Amino acid sequence: MEIKEIKNDLLGEKYYKINHTSGLDIYVFPKENYSTSYAVFGTKYGSIDTVFRKKSDENFTEIPEGIAHFLEHKLFESEELDAFERFAKTGASANAYTSFDKTCYLFSCSGNFKENLDILLDFVRHPYFTQQTVEKEQGIIGQEIRMYRDVPDWRVLFNLLCAMYKNHPVRIDIAGTEESIFHITADLLYKCYETFYNLNNMALAVAGNITVEEVIESADRLLTQDEDIEIERKFFAEEKEVVESYVEEKLSVASPIFSLGFKETWPTPERTLKEELLGNIILEAIAGNTSDLYKDLIDKELINPTFSTEYFTGYGYSSMIFSGESRNPEETSAIIKEKIREIKKHGIDKEDFERAKKKLYGREIMSYNDVDELANNLIAAAFMNEGLFDEFETLRVLTCEEANEFLEKILDEEYSALSVILPA
Repeated sequence: MEIKEIKNDLLGEKYYKINHTSGLDIYVFPKENYSTSYAVFGTKYGSIDTVFRKKSDENFTEIPEGIAHFLEHKLFESEELDAFERFAKTGASANAYTSFDKTCYLFSCSGNFKENLDILLDFVRHPYFTQQTVEKEQGIIGQEIRMYRDVPDWRVLFNLLCAMYKNHPVRIDIAGTEESIFHITADLLYKCYETFYNLNNMALAVAGNITVEEVIESADRLLTQDEDIEIERKFFAEEKEVVESYVEEKLSVASPIFSLGFKETWPTPERTLKEELLGNIILEAIAGNTSDLYKDLIDKELINPTFSTEYFTGYGYSSMIFSGESRNPEETSAIIKEKIREIKKHGIDKEDFERAKKKLYGREIMSYNDVDELANNLIAAAFMNEGLFDEFETLRVLTCEEANEFLEKILDEEYSALSVILPA
């Protein structure tokens, strides 16, 4: 077992990385005098991992859409008390989430940290599935899928993803479809668990009023060594063209909402940290709440403070998204595209670049005061094979010239799509 202290003198912060004998990478960020602690135990396995194989397998395994999310639900169950009941007895607040690229189990507490960490490590490492409980869960998740059909923000995003992506599973709801989840069996759940819940594919991050020794003691006691396996994920090639340039749906909303996406295709599956940061700076410079575009749209009463941007990236997908409420989504989209054309022609102004960069820089520094954000950022960095301080250091040295070089490669309106939710 190796323990490495990782420091950043400019931030005055440090954390520890532990290469545990079980194969698990553990990250501990002690925060003295904090009243709470937060832990997240995650696996690099999300909704887009629908086709995979282990190095020892001859062929790829294709699994039903939504199985990662289904597995997240089922892991909380046991033959005796479920995990939520166990956490309730200690006073901890527990939860879990499945995203496109990872599944995480977490708790927050102001006391009984060791007991709560033991519960977390124990229930995630002891799956219990039967065909009977799987069939019961199919009904519950089917109801959840139907419920999300009426959530406007959720629908506007997935309608956009379906409009942009033809092959990639990012276009499918994280929970899957009512049809796909009924192909899930207990045997399939165990197969996915044994593949992706291998400790060599997982990470544990803890932040708050804790010590390295406490975390290691629990890990030594509860975690046995896993054989290291190599997982190959299928890369879904996408054409540059979008499937549809415009899609709309009617739901019960007070005013229209929209998502405008600019699809990107790259020769490599993932964006580098530098590219992601440049993309976020560009979005802030173009459409942040101090930008000319934002002021123009507000003055014309085309948007309100719900307006936001996102550099939406992951394994095999990448796009820039502008979203919000608007009384006229198509006019708003046209103005955004016009502004992008203008900025691409002349380049991002250096003053706008510096303002956007400082905003992201300040946001990064503030994140070190939040134990929840620290632990989740540690997990995200680990799954990208990066260190927690890499974003801070990379952001610090980015230049306006690099941003304009990157801008030439992105935000091509020929490969854009507009998703709109109109009042029913």
